[in-house]
Amino acid sequence: MLDDLNALAIPFAAYEHVAVFTVAESDAVNAAIPGAHTKNLFLKDNGGAFWLVTVPSEARVDLKALPAAIGSKRVSFGKAEDMARLLGIAPGSVTPLAAINAEPGAIAVVLDEGLAARETVNVHPLRNTGTLGLSGNAILRLLRHWGHAPLVTAIPVQAA
Repeated sequence: MLDDLNALAIPFAAYEHVAVFTVAESDAVNAAIPGAHTKNLFLKDNGGAFWLVTVPSEARVDLKALPAAIGSKRVSFGKAEDMARLLGIAPGSVTPLAAINAEPGAIAVVLDEGLAARETVNVHPLRNTGTLGLSGNAILRLLRHWGHAPLVTAIPVQAA
């Protein structure tokens, strides 16, 4: 992945930190890292399609409204075994950058439109002991470089 960042001349900032498994655990780490922080959902729809949805860390995604926004059937959280098979990662390390391990078409990658427009979006580098900060546009470039056609859309959230 770092080779691809360098080959595409994509600027990024790299940070090392303690392992974080949840958004709540990452709050202390995130305070020291500038930019937008993310939450990633590995989902499977009723039709058997897999989805990787990246949203701002504070977003409470409305899973009932999400299918209409992304063009899927009803969704539920995917299994760890499917995540390992499709993305080569374990729960707690979910990141849009895991698409590097996925065959094109095996999983649909979705990026919240607000994140796509940000100058700095923080994501895991395939492990939860580090963070890479890069632009939303850079994430999209990487996904396309790896053969994926990312969907950028407004992700529905639950009312506070």
